[in-house]
Order: sequence, then structure tokens, then C-alpha cells
Amino acid sequence: MYLLLASIAPAIFIMFIVYKYDTIKEPLSMLVKAFFGGLLSIVITLIIVYPIADIKLASGAMQSFFDAYITAGIPEELSKWIIFYWLISKAKDFDQYYDGILYAIFISMGFALVENIQYVFENGMGTAIVRSIISVPGHMLFAIPMGYYLSLSRFESGASARYHVFLSLAIPILLHGTFDFILMYSSAMDELNPGLAGFLMLAFVIFDIFMWRFGLRKLKEHISKDKSKLNASA
Repeated sequence: MYLLLASIAPAIFIMFIVYKYDTIKEPLSMLVKAFFGGLLSIVITLIIVYPIADIKLASGAMQSFFDAYITAGIPEELSKWIIFYWLISKAKDFDQYYDGILYAIFISMGFALVENIQYVFENGMGTAIVRSIISVPGHMLFAIPMGYYLSLSRFESGASARYHVFLSLAIPILLHGTFDFILMYSSAMDELNPGLAGFLMLAFVIFDIFMWRFGLRKLKEHISKDKSKLNASA
């Protein structure tokens, strides 16, 4: 019971916090749809990854790169992006800039919750604590630029809209892949080259701080735009 609570609490907490910042509250039915869409995105990811899951490369760096980008970053973010486009992109309730970020995070938390349950039940409470600090917030930070750029494309047309749709997928993949690569390669080097492993962990801390600053800046931008629109129409 404790492991289950530890598995689901981080995602629920993040969804509660980001919902509070929505200036015009989204219908709960849409948020539930986004969350369960995130659960479904796990299935899409498994279908994409299945043919390549057992590929092994000779180099530790290349294996970490392959696992981080090809079997994690690309399929996971693509799956969430597909769910967003399928369930959210044309919804009439997607009418504010912050909405894209909110829905993207709810989709991401659906994915993260299932993933977290798997890892925590396999590895115990220590893993639950580490993942609540690093991995689950990581999924939120990948989701923010996805929602940010999809919101921009929602209120644009032509080349600018297409460019922001591209960024909505490319940037989360880049962030996710880099996040996983640093952690995976550091783990692989832990015994072979402790000095390099330590350097990689320092790089990870710096990269994580960058993601938080980047994500919070994008989030605040859209909140500010929505408040300005609301004040202008008052």
C-alpha cells in the first residue's frame, strides 16, 4: 500500500499544482481525458519500442545514447505528442495559452504514473524517493515546452504555426534524451571511470537546473499572456 501511494503521489501533486495556476479552469472531463490519454501513451510507446528494445551496441556511450534517445526520448515524447494531437488539439476548451501546458502536463503525468508504479514496485521505496525528485518532475519539464509551442501554434497559422508544431516535438525529445543520456552514461561509467561518472553527475545537476529555469520561464510567459487577455476583455 505504501509503495502504491509513493508511486502515485508525485504525479498527483504536480497535477494539483499546475491546475491551480490556470486562470480560467479547464473542465475536469478534459483533464481526465488528458490524464487517461497519458496512460494510453504507454501502449503506443511499447509498440514503437518493441522491435528495437533488444538492440545492443559495443560502445557504452553509444548504448547509452541509443537507449536514451531511440528507445526512450523519441518514442515516449512522440507518444505523448500523438495523444495531445488526437485528444486535445482541436478541443474547443483549448482556448488559452496556458491550456496547452496544462494538458501536456496531465498527459505526461498519466505516462509518468504508470512508469513510476513499475519502477517503484520493482526496486522499492528508495527508488520512489529518487524518482519523485528527479524522474516525475522530469516528465513535467519535458511537457512544458510541448504544451508551450502547441499553444503558440494553436493561435497562429501558416509557416509560424508549422514551425512551432515542430518545436513542440523536437525540444521535448532533445530534453528527454539528454536527461536520460547523462544519467545512463554516468551509471555505466560508475565503476569503469568514477571521475567521468562524477563529472557527468555534475553536468546532470547543471542541465536539470537549466530545464527548471527554461520550463518555469515558458510557463510564466503563457500565464502572463492569459492574464493580459483576461484584463483586456474585462
